[in-house]
Parts: sequence; C-alpha cells; structure tokens
Amino acid sequence: MRLKPRPQINDRLWIGVALIFYSFVAIGIAEGGLGVLLPSILQTYNLSPATVTLLFISQVSGYAIAATTSSLLTHRFGLARTMLFGSILLTSALSLYASTTHWGVMIAAGSLLGFGIGLIDAGGNTFIASDQRNANLMGLLHAFYGVGALLGPAIATTLLTFGVHWRQIYAVIAVIVSLSIVGMVWAVLRRYSSLQQRFTEETNARSNLIAAVRNPIVIVSALLLLIYVGTEASIGNWAYTVQHVSRGISTQIAGYSVAGYWVGLTIGRLSFGQLVNRLGANRTIAYSLILLIVGLFVWWQIPNAWIALPVLGFALATIFPAMIWLTPQRVDRAIVPTAIGLLASMGSVGAAVIPTGIGWIADHVGIGVIPALMLPLAIVMLGLHSWLTSNGFT
Repeated sequence: MRLKPRPQINDRLWIGVALIFYSFVAIGIAEGGLGVLLPSILQTYNLSPATVTLLFISQVSGYAIAATTSSLLTHRFGLARTMLFGSILLTSALSLYASTTHWGVMIAAGSLLGFGIGLIDAGGNTFIASDQRNANLMGLLHAFYGVGALLGPAIATTLLTFGVHWRQIYAVIAVIVSLSIVGMVWAVLRRYSSLQQRFTEETNARSNLIAAVRNPIVIVSALLLLIYVGTEASIGNWAYTVQHVSRGISTQIAGYSVAGYWVGLTIGRLSFGQLVNRLGANRTIAYSLILLIVGLFVWWQIPNAWIALPVLGFALATIFPAMIWLTPQRVDRAIVPTAIGLLASMGSVGAAVIPTGIGWIADHVGIGVIPALMLPLAIVMLGLHSWLTSNGFT
C-alpha cells in the first residue's frame, strides 16, 4: 500500500485533526445519550427491554454496510467526502428520532445512524493510525469520543430533570452533531489537503477487502473489538436502567453515575499515550481487561458501589485505541486501511448486537442480571487477547 504523504502535525494539519476530533465528540454524544433516554422511550412506546432492542438491531444493518464499504468509499471519494456523508446520515437519523411519533420510523432511522457512525468511526481511526509516530493522537481521538459520551448522558439527565421531553432532547443532540457537517463541508469546498486522502493502494480496494476478511489476525481482532464495543455500549445503555429501575437509585444519582462511567473512560483515553509508552500496548490491554473483570464483579455484587462505573470506564478506555494502534504493526501494509475500517465497523456491530442480546435476557430474567452478563464477555476478550499475543502478534 502507498499512502499519500502526510505532513507533520503543523498549523495546517491540526485543522483536519480537530475536525475529526469533533466528529468523534458528535458520535459520542449520539451514542452516550441513549442510555439515559432509554426508559423514556420504553414508556412512550410501551415497550419491554426485549422489544426496545429492535432499535439496536436496526443499527446492525448500517454498521454492516459501513464495514464493507468504508474503505471503498474513502478510496473513491476521499476521506472528507466520506466523513461528510457519515455526518449527514447521523444528523438525519437523530432528527428522525426527534420528530417521528412512529416506532417503525425510529427503527428504520437506526440503520441510518449505524451507517453514519460506522463511516465516521472507520475514517477517523484510519486517518490517525496511518501515522504511527504519535500514540498520543490515537488516545486523544478516543478521549474526544469519551468527552462526547460523557456529555450525552449529562445533557440528557439535566434536560430530563427540567422536564424536557426526550424527543426535544434528541433535537438538541441533532443540532450539536450537525456542526460536524459544517466542518466537513468546509474541508470539501476548500479542498483541505489533509482530509482529501484516498489512501491510494497498489492493489485495488476490493482485493484488499477480500484479503482482510481472510486474515486470521483481522478476524480475531475484529471479534475482540466487537465484544469490546458491545460491552462498552451495554454498560452505557443499560447502567442507568439498572441503577434507577432495578436498584431504585434516584434519577440524578443514577444519571450522573453513568456520566461518571464516561468520565473514567475519558481519563483513561487521555492517559493512553503515557500508558503505551510505559507498558507497551499489549500489556496495557491485558491489565485493562483484568481491571475490567474486577470492576464488573464489584458492580454486580455491591449495588451501591457507584464508584464501580467510573472504574469500568477507565478499564475499558485503552482497549479500542490500543487495538487500532497495533493493527499497522500486525498486518500487511496493503490492507491496513481496510483492516482498520473492518475493525471499527465490526466494533459498531457489537454496539448493537450485544446490548440487544442482553436486553432479551434481562426481559426474561430481570434487569438486575445485566452486570453479571458482562463478566463472561470480559473473560472472552482476555482469551482472545492472549491468543493474539501468544501467537507472536505484537
């Protein structure tokens, strides 16, 4: 693969980095706010924890399309236009959430949301990972997602406290997210060079896609990130319901404890560069997974230990950026952009599939079982990570 030359982080390049960082804030707000708004959606449409998961399932089709087309779109149209398309789809989906009174339309809008998030996620990760000189940028990229994921529940909780309807809250979120459209339109119209990359390849994009999906490293890494993002999303989506509905904790404390979860995630991602430089990426992932297992056990067994949620956020923080960061070191250069796109998009599939499965189980067993369901997922991730490291993949 031959990537078009990239300059150092300078007065020109920082603009592109800033636009991508804001796009990750936007998808963080969009995803983070759902957990707090979920009980309101349940009540409005008279849904159960199982039926509301249709909203998660609908996102899978969008994520799946993004997984198979993100690298092709970037190769054909360039990074700026691809991310602009993703921002338009995401804003449109949120606007439909805010305006429709039909549950079926909300389900359909979930596909747009999944496709939009998948394109932004894959494009941003590929852009940052293509320069291996600065691990701090990868940590910062995902820290900005954490900032958005923190703001989402904080905004939703605050507005709910003041009696604002959940549809109006989604309208507010749509306006915030739409600012990413403005930035990407500017990049397209001004032909801003650092975001015009097409990640030019020596072989065609389709053959690289086939090679990536046949690569065992990519497959195992994608499975790990599918479970990881599903775990992160499940805690973010269901923690408020567990704390407030199942455990009887007040709206404010439950809502802000979920915000604390995202605070822990943000702090962890801000520390990513330092942790990787000190421990190495593989040990950082291993220690994070061990802390995650301990934190999940505490959250399950000690209902009033609200500190468990920030600890869980911190434990999860470095796993995704470390896996993306390691990808250019683990696979052939020719398939790096495609592999990263697949990893990011399959992670997004996990964000829909795993919370859905947990919702179905909770509907039959009870919401209080959700923390216990997280533990096996963390253990499986540790096993997959051990396979990657034991087979000599740095």
